[in-house]
Amino acid sequence: MGFFDSLDAEKYDRTYKDSDLFRRIVGYFKPQWKRLLGVLILTLTIAGAGSLLPVMVSRGVDLLKGVPTLMSLLLVSGAVLAVGVTMWFSNMASRRLITKAIADVVATLATDAYSAAVEHDLSFYDEFPSGKIVSRITSDTRDFGDLVGLVTDVLAQFVEAFILAIIIANIELRLSLYIFALIPIIAVFAILYRTLARKVTRQGMRAMANVNSTIKETVSGIGVAKNFRQEASIYGEFFDANITSYKVNVRRGLILSFVFPFLNVVNGLATAFMVYMGGITAVQGLVSVGAWYLFLLSLDRFLFPVMNLTSFWTSIQNGLSASERVFALIDAPNAVQQTANRAVPTLKGEIRFEHVDFHYKTGEEVLNDFNLIIRAGENLAIVGHTGAGKTSVAKLIARFYEFQNGKILIDGQDIRGFDLNDYRRHLGVVSQVPFLFSGTVMENIRYAREEATEAEVIELAEKIGGGDWLDTLPDGLETQVGERGGRLSMGQRQLVALMRVLVQQPAIFILDEATASIDPFTEWQIQQALNLILKQTTSILIAHRLSTVKSADRILVMENGRIIEEGTHNGLLSRAGHYATLYNTYFRHQSLEYVEKSREIAAEFGDD
Repeated sequence: MGFFDSLDAEKYDRTYKDSDLFRRIVGYFKPQWKRLLGVLILTLTIAGAGSLLPVMVSRGVDLLKGVPTLMSLLLVSGAVLAVGVTMWFSNMASRRLITKAIADVVATLATDAYSAAVEHDLSFYDEFPSGKIVSRITSDTRDFGDLVGLVTDVLAQFVEAFILAIIIANIELRLSLYIFALIPIIAVFAILYRTLARKVTRQGMRAMANVNSTIKETVSGIGVAKNFRQEASIYGEFFDANITSYKVNVRRGLILSFVFPFLNVVNGLATAFMVYMGGITAVQGLVSVGAWYLFLLSLDRFLFPVMNLTSFWTSIQNGLSASERVFALIDAPNAVQQTANRAVPTLKGEIRFEHVDFHYKTGEEVLNDFNLIIRAGENLAIVGHTGAGKTSVAKLIARFYEFQNGKILIDGQDIRGFDLNDYRRHLGVVSQVPFLFSGTVMENIRYAREEATEAEVIELAEKIGGGDWLDTLPDGLETQVGERGGRLSMGQRQLVALMRVLVQQPAIFILDEATASIDPFTEWQIQQALNLILKQTTSILIAHRLSTVKSADRILVMENGRIIEEGTHNGLLSRAGHYATLYNTYFRHQSLEYVEKSREIAAEFGDD
């Protein structure tokens, strides 16, 4: 395996033809056509004015052969000044227009990339690091914007080169043909160089994405690293990723650096040849000295954009590779596929699994021919050892993952036929580690239903232990939760997450209970909030607390993706089967003393 091959592409990466990339890019610039028209006019103005400069200078040289009058010198000088001022103002106006156009396009492209990333299902994020996805949305869209600015400059130079080609052909056609003969040679070099430049540029971007991903992961886990004194270890991970990126980019620079010496040699040889041949032509009187000087000036300005196209090819390929990576993210298919987009009616909440097969990875079956009926309004607790398939059942109901065979029906309708966004509005999901967004407690509670009033939120909050939990928050509902809810305790985060569901008023509730221990008073408050939700929903509870298991209408015991027992708490205990064993080994840490303390708290607050 080669050095560059060690940086693999993501599975959803794809190679686009330049024509396809150009078509996509043009599509993003169509709304900017007025600005681009202005840029085109200004570019033609700049190119035309730039082409006139050598003509004016050569005219001045011819004047020096005779006895120039003051008026003629002033006219030539004034014309040169006017051309220079015109170019300066046109260039400034052109750059203002193209800057605004690029900013709008980059913003639109980043929005589309972010929207695509948000729409991807959870299996996408299981497979691909979020740090690399962030790199495509931020770094790659910025590189794409740099490409457009560069291409604009090169196009302006090419328009100027076209005008100058006409001028030098009129001055001396034979010498001009020698110059034009260089163009195919440089074009072949540019085409060969393109393939290499695109390859090493992709590798450089992947290396930088690895660095970004490492930074994101290590910074996100800094608390754990410090707790286990692993600062040196995470620094080592970053150092390794950074060194890999360094080596890739150094190798890239070494491979691409030969282009500039090569072009300088070509330019130098061409200029020397034209100086010699043009000088002989001038001595022979075939052209004036001013015309010869005009030819040399025009030659340099003609070759400059031709050389630039190749020397800038690295930057151009960098931008094309960036756009390719962004478009690959946008075009990546979703694993979760809906067969229709029907509006979701008011749901009763009956859920039916019929012969469902599901795996996260091919060959690693999680559910096989799985069948289950959850009655409308039923509170179902699912228990089992890690890897039994409990969470998979909940995630399939939420359409976070795609099942491979069978059907899942909600109120008798295929879940794949619903409009996905509309369907998820009817779901309330609380994960094992509740995630809160930076902002206030109130903003997080109203996250799924912004129209909820403050009075409505307070009324619901006071149904949980009389609202005493709000007194534990420094600023009540206006308390800042911090990044990922880090300023709140685990119990407070769970209460806020449950309040978020209460305000949403879903038809189906999915709870993956946290395993972290909390004090009895907070657990009692959480149970009260949970009871409020259970009264009005069909509930699927991945249960870790004894109180949740005991209060469920039905308990499923799962093992290796199969239901091996089901019934009530007391009924399953009386069977002395798998559940009884699980209860004795898993739930015994919730001691009788702990449960008794919870009862005392409930009695104190008059809760039955």
